[in-house]
Amino acid sequence: MNIDDYISVKDFSEKNGFHRQSVFKVIKRLEIEPEKIRGGKESRGQMISYITKKEAKKVFEELTINRNITSQQTNTTEAALYDIGVFYLLVLEPKHDPNRFKVGFTNNINERMRQHKCSAPFVRIIQTWPCRRLWEKTAIECITYDCEQLHTEVFRSNSIDEVLSKGNQFFNLMPKLNN
Repeated sequence: MNIDDYISVKDFSEKNGFHRQSVFKVIKRLEIEPEKIRGGKESRGQMISYITKKEAKKVFEELTINRNITSQQTNTTEAALYDIGVFYLLVLEPKHDPNRFKVGFTNNINERMRQHKCSAPFVRIIQTWPCRRLWEKTAIECITYDCEQLHTEVFRSNSIDEVLSKGNQFFNLMPKLNN
């Protein structure tokens, strides 16, 4: 394997502004088998998936075509669903800090919870709402208004019920999605 002929899926996703899960879904659909190599310190020894630059071009073409598909189409393709997932509201420490929460978008809530349990083993889902990736930043701004920002998507509120209420209000105004 000549590393100059390959690009990691992580780097490809970041460079082109695609969500990594969307890239992996297209790779699977195109029946591309990524090369897996154990990474160094920066990846904490985890396996890193690489695709050839030629394969990356095919994936890029597929994903950019799919960005132009609109929800008004009657025949929604699998590719058109890639930007649809859920917006989640999680409480990180339900017993010790019940008003500290995390919000965000994911295509796979089970995988996201698995990732969060590494650093917050008591994390609990309060609510999820069907969501387009494009809505994430606006949803975060709306739902966390008047909350203290502790980290990128981690906040503290006076009442988690108020945050949940803002989330319900926001998503009740948004178009209904089939996910």
